[in-house]
Amino acid sequence: MERTLKNVTLILLSGLLLSPCVSWSAVEVIQEAAHDVSLPLRDIPTDALNAAEASRPLREIPLGRLPAPPGAQTSASAASASESLSAPLISATQVRNFDGLGVGFSGPQGPFSVIGVPPDTNGAAGDTQYVQWVNTSFAVFSKATGAVVHGPIAGNALWQGFGGQCQQQNDGDPVVLFDRIARRWVFSQFAVSGGAGNYYACFAVSTTSDATGTYNRYAFSMPNFNDYPKIAVWPDAYYASFNLFAGATGGFVGGYACAFDRTKMLAGTAATAHCFQLSAAYGGLLPSDLDGSTPPPAGSPNYFMALDTNSLDLWKFHVDFATPSNSSFTGPTVIPVNAYSQACGGLTCIPQPGTSQQLDSLGDRLMHRLAYRNFGRYETLVVNHSVDNGGPAAVRWYEVRNPGGTPTVRQQGTYAPNATSRWMGSMGMDAVGNIAVGYSTSSSSIFPSVAYTGRLAADPLGTLQTESVIVSGAGSQNGGISRWGDYSAMTIDPVDDCTFWYTNQYLQTTGSFNWSTRIASFKFPGCIRTSVVMSIVSPLLLQ
Repeated sequence: MERTLKNVTLILLSGLLLSPCVSWSAVEVIQEAAHDVSLPLRDIPTDALNAAEASRPLREIPLGRLPAPPGAQTSASAASASESLSAPLISATQVRNFDGLGVGFSGPQGPFSVIGVPPDTNGAAGDTQYVQWVNTSFAVFSKATGAVVHGPIAGNALWQGFGGQCQQQNDGDPVVLFDRIARRWVFSQFAVSGGAGNYYACFAVSTTSDATGTYNRYAFSMPNFNDYPKIAVWPDAYYASFNLFAGATGGFVGGYACAFDRTKMLAGTAATAHCFQLSAAYGGLLPSDLDGSTPPPAGSPNYFMALDTNSLDLWKFHVDFATPSNSSFTGPTVIPVNAYSQACGGLTCIPQPGTSQQLDSLGDRLMHRLAYRNFGRYETLVVNHSVDNGGPAAVRWYEVRNPGGTPTVRQQGTYAPNATSRWMGSMGMDAVGNIAVGYSTSSSSIFPSVAYTGRLAADPLGTLQTESVIVSGAGSQNGGISRWGDYSAMTIDPVDDCTFWYTNQYLQTTGSFNWSTRIASFKFPGCIRTSVVMSIVSPLLLQ
């Protein structure tokens, strides 16, 4: 194992520009705290780790609330989509639909125990496997059958033998992605239970496309409590966003944007991260995550996005690991959108049947992922968040074109076909421009469930088709627990670039600390990953 002393260097750049779009004044170069190569995951003993995880006290994990832009909680009413539930169901066809980690789940490594809420349900598809990671455990599934191949495993099993906080703590807030360029898995979670001075971002990058094989492992020391990390794949780096707080119970410091040296992490050599600290006016940023086989234009920055006052903020992150003073984080460019109010004012109001207990909306932030795709003739980003629709929560979604130039909202909509609340969404786009959105649903008469909708590329702009239910819940969450989410994951199959994979949570019975999760895949008709098809479709999408 190679180790270096923890070292954070501050490099001053030009001063802040007095304009809406600024170049943030300093880059922090963070040297890795340690790196090594793991044993094959399939050979790491997990019995003791799983037993320790199952014995942890039940806990409701607090949410680091973000300050809202002044106009984000106005009484502006959201414009509902016009679709009716009497219309035909979404034209996508489901391929797989099976339970993931949750109450009653068991796999080759034994039973799974729910010890905390929310589950932070997350997952991604690889070449032959699907990996799902909930807050403190993960499992590897066969894409072909849905059968569990390996797991459940405590999250910090990935860092066993590594030493330090990444091995000792299993704090969650996980994200797992498949780097389709390198055909590698990328795992991340934070380690924050060590207290002040012991806040870490933990990364594990597989050495092959097999999620049960060996990993290049890394730990990076963070300057403050690095809450709600979100990561993304880009050709020149693994980009990440954090909400920094002054300790586990301290005030919000601001958004934190980082680029981790992807080339070094794929090679298993010493790596650095370049990071920019934003003010407390900005939080809940998402980095853009590459979909499809066409990379962004050479030298393209990564794009970060966050909510603002009836608008979206867009930043450009250019990283230069060889010459840190050339790294820059510029923005925000303000992109106006239709007026909205945050769902529940960013707090808690989602109703459930048979209980006065309401659920969190997380309406104060954009929802994972900010999905990027390059069609050659144009670049596009899709993303969603949760808004108020006169009481019920609704999914507000956007497609933003030309992020590298003058970004414009190609289309947007608020999906609210009836009085049921829809929130906790995740969104993606396939190889020919079809869009899918998955989300949670709940009302005073409908138990929290998992559903999805979407649109064909040729559908009228701003519209979504009628939703399809992935799994109907059969219980409400009670016991005074409001936490739900904190996110879900819509990802695209890297093999055909057409099949969507979605995972989210639900309950099989009313209770507390008894959530289940679901994993489903579906595909729109006519999606074929070929340049011939795109030569026909792209001009239509440009109209």
